[in-house]
Amino acid sequence: MPRPPRAIVANYCYHVLNRANRRAEVFHETADYAAFIALMAKAQEHEELPILAACLMPNHFHLVVQPAHAASISRWIHWLCTTHVRHYHAKYGTSGRIWQGPYKACLVQSDLYLLTLMRYVERNALEARLVQRAEDWRWGSLRWRTGARSPLMLTAAPIELPSYWLEFVNQPQTAMELAAIRECVNRQMPFGDPAWVEQRKAAAPRLGTKR
Repeated sequence: MPRPPRAIVANYCYHVLNRANRRAEVFHETADYAAFIALMAKAQEHEELPILAACLMPNHFHLVVQPAHAASISRWIHWLCTTHVRHYHAKYGTSGRIWQGPYKACLVQSDLYLLTLMRYVERNALEARLVQRAEDWRWGSLRWRTGARSPLMLTAAPIELPSYWLEFVNQPQTAMELAAIRECVNRQMPFGDPAWVEQRKAAAPRLGTKR
């Protein structure tokens, strides 16, 4: 049975995730990461998508976005991933599927839950023990916030980041926070206060991609 269309609502925040097919490594070297980020910047010319946070990992990527139009996420991701596949096959002489399939997009409440999610995304490489400090990972938005030059323009979150954000991101998250985020991703559920989640779930059948 085909998957029903995602009920994306304009101006809400979303956690977007896509993995490589069979969870295989898709970014093999520095040039692969850099080329993908360049394509992300190019995708903005085709369909502008406000990006609040991002992190590229060896076999997947995370985004936190706030689309101004309901169809922006699907159009943006489609252009990015299909263009990347062509470039990847041309470089490595391969064929077939690179990305796992349909991306995941989970609604997130624009308050402390959003900060929790952005922190999760920006410390992803640290959590995976790829770096000693989260800002050392070149392919994530925490590095871009703290560096002199960002390869990709970031949009300010609807809730202000605390002044101690850098150190906060470097502090471990609780097991409960991690489990809640991962459950929402796996089940593609909204991430937020339980009462808010129930409200959004109740509204979901009435939400369409044309709003």
